Amino acid sequence: MNFEHTDDRRMLADTLVRALRDGYPIDTRNAGAYSDAGYNPAVWQQLNELGIVSALFDEAAGGFGGSGFDIMVVFEALGRSLVVEPFLGALMAGRALAKAGGHDETLAAIVSGETIAAFANDEGATPVTATQGGDGWTLSGTKAVVSQAGAASVFVVTVEQDGEPLVLLVPADTSGVSVRSFNVVEGGAAGDVTFENVTLGADARVGGEGQGQAIVDAAIGAGLLALSAEAVGAMEFVKEATLGYLRDRKQFGVPIGKFQALQHRMATVLLEIEQAQSAVINAASAFDGDDVKARERALSAAKYTIGRTGALVAEESIQLHGGIGMTWEYAVSHYAKRLVMIDHQLGDEDYHLQRYIALG
Repeated sequence: MNFEHTDDRRMLADTLVRALRDGYPIDTRNAGAYSDAGYNPAVWQQLNELGIVSALFDEAAGGFGGSGFDIMVVFEALGRSLVVEPFLGALMAGRALAKAGGHDETLAAIVSGETIAAFANDEGATPVTATQGGDGWTLSGTKAVVSQAGAASVFVVTVEQDGEPLVLLVPADTSGVSVRSFNVVEGGAAGDVTFENVTLGADARVGGEGQGQAIVDAAIGAGLLALSAEAVGAMEFVKEATLGYLRDRKQFGVPIGKFQALQHRMATVLLEIEQAQSAVINAASAFDGDDVKARERALSAAKYTIGRTGALVAEESIQLHGGIGMTWEYAVSHYAKRLVMIDHQLGDEDYHLQRYIALG
């Protein structure tokens, strides 16, 4: 397995990390995350000018990257700065369209960053149903906690039909589509998307007969890798901030990092972060392979590991900082909450442990 990044990938990661470090301090991030929009449109535009979304797709889809390691380095950098702009939705919705083929104009707009897309998969109180009639479908029901739903101009919606997912492309301005937006803790904006007798033509279908599961798996697989890499980036920031605090904070005239009990706790955190990084590297490597079972097991292993490790890192970083670690102004508090929330996206630690075992 080759762990060395290509020159282009290394340059992309360095450029993104530098741009975020210089132009995305925690107060700028929080202003966007807790605004009505749930993100900063100016930051979204600036990052797209760097080609960040394009790096998540291969040339056939209009991008210039698209490998598992491309996804990993982009989302690890985004995680380091706790970015809330709608990259995850672009990745998952775009991957679904790319896997299916067709809808080329919409895919091109997503890859270029011109269109904000959302992947609507989780059911709300009323599960979404699609009734076929004539040449199209009538869509009714609610999808829950759709990331950046209020900002999205197009939804990729999954509907369970006779044990096979039906995937539909729904413009946000379609009659009968409504969004109730709210803020997810440290995750930017999300929303419940309601479809009330939404009429769609035959061209709304993404993919053909029998392709539904493969399309959904492509989107969710990319999402799992992205979230796992984001978590590793967030852990790296928290690690560096905590080590800095242990060096600088003094008690009894010496840095608290000199105390053996705190050294042992920090050593455990560092080892666990290394394990999480290894799991994500393994998932990124398996992501492009032909062995479907190996890929899915690696993705679940990574998601399980970052769920378990993320909780540990969040708890220990707050404990080692003391009261300041909980304050709004201090960045670590936001990272700790985000690490806990990542575990609950696309299946938590318990779910992926069971999935890993079942895939064995």
